[in-house]
Amino acid sequence: MSAGTGPGRDDLCRSAGAGHALPGWLARGVADLFPAGGADPDQALAARLAEAEAAARPLRIKLGIDPTGSDIHLGHSILFRKLRAFQDAGHTAVLIIGDFTARIGDPTGKSATRVQLSAAAVEANAETYLVQLGLGQAPERALLDFTTPGRLEVRRNSEWLAGLDLPAVIDLLGTSTVGQMLAKEDFANRYGSGTPISLHEFLYPLLQGYDSAAVRADVELGGTDQKFNVAMGRDLQRHFGQRPQFGMLLPILPGLDGVQKMSKSLGNTVGLSEDPLSMYSKLEKVPDAVVDDYLTLLTDLDLAALPANPRQRQKVMALEITRQRHGEAAAHQAQSDAVTLVMGASSGGAAEVPEASLVGVTFPAKAFYLLSAVGICASSSEARRQIQGGGVKLDGEKLLDPTREFASPAELDGKVLQLGKKTFRRLVVAAAGPTPGA
Repeated sequence: MSAGTGPGRDDLCRSAGAGHALPGWLARGVADLFPAGGADPDQALAARLAEAEAAARPLRIKLGIDPTGSDIHLGHSILFRKLRAFQDAGHTAVLIIGDFTARIGDPTGKSATRVQLSAAAVEANAETYLVQLGLGQAPERALLDFTTPGRLEVRRNSEWLAGLDLPAVIDLLGTSTVGQMLAKEDFANRYGSGTPISLHEFLYPLLQGYDSAAVRADVELGGTDQKFNVAMGRDLQRHFGQRPQFGMLLPILPGLDGVQKMSKSLGNTVGLSEDPLSMYSKLEKVPDAVVDDYLTLLTDLDLAALPANPRQRQKVMALEITRQRHGEAAAHQAQSDAVTLVMGASSGGAAEVPEASLVGVTFPAKAFYLLSAVGICASSSEARRQIQGGGVKLDGEKLLDPTREFASPAELDGKVLQLGKKTFRRLVVAAAGPTPGA
């Protein structure tokens, strides 16, 4: 089912609470909203929105992120786009950096206990996250609005979790049962297979739920795999005498393969910080079956107004997402450069290709080492496989021998190294210059 186009979306739009329907910007792409009925502002988000508008009180929209890595990709951006939509509608985004919960690790989707991170590693990742989300950037180019007063609160959950004493932890544990925890699919699978579950993992959904009470959230955003954790937030808000939040869940974005979820470990991602050419080149190769998912979840374009031709829809999608991240001029330049490179006309210098410096490469250099040394492949063994599989070109000509040796940087200076149809780097003797369009 394509995100935002199957059964349920129309129901969300019609969710009338007190005679009001959800606006299109809010319903777009939503996979699940709970609760979602009735005229009570505690049972229908449309009614809560109307109540807040009448009281001139912005809703508090919670999104928690555990910075267990350093890069944000387009799959992550779906939730941030919805959070930004709430900001643009006048509501307050409450972005919770899970600096405390990241040290436990979310067990969702994991078949084994996660490795616990140090506080220093989590904080370093958090800082890179905020920069990628738009800290220090103008709102029109940023994923989140960091500058408009009242639109964003950035909180670290160590503010309230690090100081919990044992009686408070026991109180939290008393709000749930072992049976409820084992009803969580990931725990149930591990328990059934005999895979160990550490007791501290049961704390994770409780602590995430406590976050909702700590910031008095009206709505919590999450992926469809987060329903258990978001529902826990509702339970704990009730426990502490608060109005329970609404849970708004968005789909998990398929990766570039069109099958598995977008994940760095699977190598099927597009990073928010990627250069325009790499971003556009990857996106215009997305399988036809998921192009409308990308359009629905990553753009505001009207799908009904777009060309029916699948190839044209791919190009429109790739151009629009690249434009959002890098601006109009850089996106069109990337589109033009992608055509030039695919046609094999890269050596004439017509295309603006991201540069890769040869300064750190030890010569003479074999081809497999070169690809890993300039960062096109993650390892020399991967580089060997790519070359032997025919996926590597140097200035438009296939590089088929992994052991081909290059004597000096001058032999490669200015040439374009290409991996597949998505990754291009112009090799330069000097330190690499700024990324085009950045």
